[in-house]
Amino acid sequence: MTLVKRSSNSFPTFPRLFDDFFTRDLFDWGFQNFSDIHSSLPNVNIMETDDAFEVEMAAPGMDKKDFNIELDNGVLKISAQKKSENSDKKENKIIRQEYNYQSFQRTFHLSKNVVDESKVEAAYQDGLLKILVPKKEEAKALPPRTIQIN
Repeated sequence: MTLVKRSSNSFPTFPRLFDDFFTRDLFDWGFQNFSDIHSSLPNVNIMETDDAFEVEMAAPGMDKKDFNIELDNGVLKISAQKKSENSDKKENKIIRQEYNYQSFQRTFHLSKNVVDESKVEAAYQDGLLKILVPKKEEAKALPPRTIQIN
């Protein structure tokens, strides 16, 4: 039996390349949604209603102050960074000190002709970041109407 060592830094294998093709954001082929340190990024759900886009991001362990949300010309950018420090000190001598630094950035492209950038709202509660991006009145779906025949 032969053991083969795989390096995570090598060229992606065909099954991984195939999976990446179908799991990446269709309109965002850049590398801005991928971490250089191979950490996982928060999962995002985007729903479209008649009146708005609803973005939900699972980011447990973060605080409201850790997030930065920008919407500029139809590009929604969500970023966060958190730094924590744990240390055990005995008689002014550090015997163990650990630093933790987390950061990520996700971007999503929305049509600026559809989105009302002045009315965007965000809330963070129980590890879930929710962003409501309302549509402009002229972009909302109109109800069906009956056309009279003359």
